[in-house]
Amino acid sequence: APADVRKEGTAFDLPLAIGILVATGQLRSALLESCLFAGELGLDGALRGVRGALPIARLAAARRDAMLVVPPGNAAEASLVSELAIGAPPSLEQLVMQLRAGRLERGRVTRASEPLPDGRDDFSDVIGQESAKRAMEVAAAGGHNVVLVGPPGAGKTMLARRLPGILPPLSESEALEVTSVHSVAGLVPSARPLLTVRPFRAPHHSISDAGLIGGGNPPRPGEVSLAHHGVLFLDELLEFRRHVVEALRQPMEDGEVVIARVAASVRFPARFTLVGAMNPCPCGHAGDAARSCSCPAADIVRYRSRLSGPLSDRLDMHVHVGAVAVRSLSEQRGGESSATIRRRVAAARAAQEERYVHCPGVSCNAHASGRWLDARGAIEQSARDLVARAAERLALTARGYHRVLRVARTIADLDGRTGVAEVHVAEALRYRPPPETERERRVG
Repeated sequence: APADVRKEGTAFDLPLAIGILVATGQLRSALLESCLFAGELGLDGALRGVRGALPIARLAAARRDAMLVVPPGNAAEASLVSELAIGAPPSLEQLVMQLRAGRLERGRVTRASEPLPDGRDDFSDVIGQESAKRAMEVAAAGGHNVVLVGPPGAGKTMLARRLPGILPPLSESEALEVTSVHSVAGLVPSARPLLTVRPFRAPHHSISDAGLIGGGNPPRPGEVSLAHHGVLFLDELLEFRRHVVEALRQPMEDGEVVIARVAASVRFPARFTLVGAMNPCPCGHAGDAARSCSCPAADIVRYRSRLSGPLSDRLDMHVHVGAVAVRSLSEQRGGESSATIRRRVAAARAAQEERYVHCPGVSCNAHASGRWLDARGAIEQSARDLVARAAERLALTARGYHRVLRVARTIADLDGRTGVAEVHVAEALRYRPPPETERERRVG
C-alpha cells in the first residue's frame, strides 16, 4: 500500500514469499501479527541483504510492538533503531520454522562498538597559507560555501581535504540521517553500520547531472545527498559542465533535492558545505608573482565567466590561495593542528545552536534567513553602515548583502562576541569577489 505506487527492488522478495505461503495455507496469518518483512531471496532460499535497511527500520518503528525481519547482513544496520525488535533468520526455511513454532528469534547483532579512527590529514601539514586557513576555519564555523582560487600546486586541494577534520562531530540525529542516505545508496558497511565521520565527497569533473544531483530509475541519491552534513568538494570547478554545476543552485538554497518522475516524486536531504577549487586563468598563473601568465585578457575573462553570476553569488566566500615558495617548505613548520582549530569551531557552532534553537531547520549561520539576521543578529550600527557603503562599491545583490552579514556573524562567534562589530564586517567583505569591470563586461 498504496496500490497505485509501483513496487520495485529485491527487498520485496521475502514479503512476497510470505504472502504466497499464507495464501496457499502453509502459514497461518495469525502468526504474522505485528511482523514486517524485507529482504532478498537467493535461489537456495538464503536471505540476502538489501539497500535502505535503516530507513525501512525507521518507518517500521512507527508501528507499535512491531518486529522487523531482515536478512542477517542488514541486522546491525536496522538495529540502530533501538526501539524496534529485529529478527534475522539466515534462510526462508528457518524463518518458516520459527513462525510455525511461534517463537520468532531476535537477531544477534554484532557490530563494532567504536568508530574507525579518523585518518584524515591534519591542518598542521599545511605550510604557510595563514589567510586561507583562517578562511577555512570561518567556513567550518558557520557552514559557509567557499571557492578557493589560486595557481596549480598552491594547496587548494590540501586545504579542502582537511576541512572535515575541523568540523564538529556528527550528532546522533545527524549520524542517522547520513547513514540513511548512504544506506539507500548501498554504501553502508555491514560491520560498522553507523557512519560517525562527516562525509567528504569529491566527484570527478566528468560527472553527469544525475550523478551529482541524483536520479535514475528508481531514483537514487547523488553526490550532493551523499555529502549531507559533510563536505562536497569540486576540484577544478570550471571544468565541470556548466549545466551540471548550475544544478547545484537549488540544493544550496533549500538543503534538499526533489527528483520528480511520472510515477512519483522523491525527496533527498542535501545540506552540505560546498568547497570549490579553480585556477585564476587557463594556464593557472594569473596573479602569480613567481611565474608569468601567458593568457590573453579576453581568454581570462571567458574562462572565469564559466562560473555564472547566480552561482557565484551563492558562494559565501571567495578565497585567494597564493603559491608557496618551495624554499619555505623546508624552512617553515606547520601551524595549528586540526584539533586546536576544531575546538574553536565547536564553540562557535554551540553558540549558533543556542541562537537558532527556535528556528526549525537552522543550525548554523549559513542557513539563517536574511530577515532574521537583520532583526536579531545583534549587528551594530557601524557595521551596518560599512555594509551599506560596500554594497554600492562592490555592487552587492540583496543575496550578497545578507551573505556578508552571515559571514560577519560567524567571525563574531569565533571571537566570542555577542554583537557583530565593524571589524567583523570588514573581514567578511574580504571574502567577496571584486566587482566586474566595464572591460570584462564587454569581453564577456
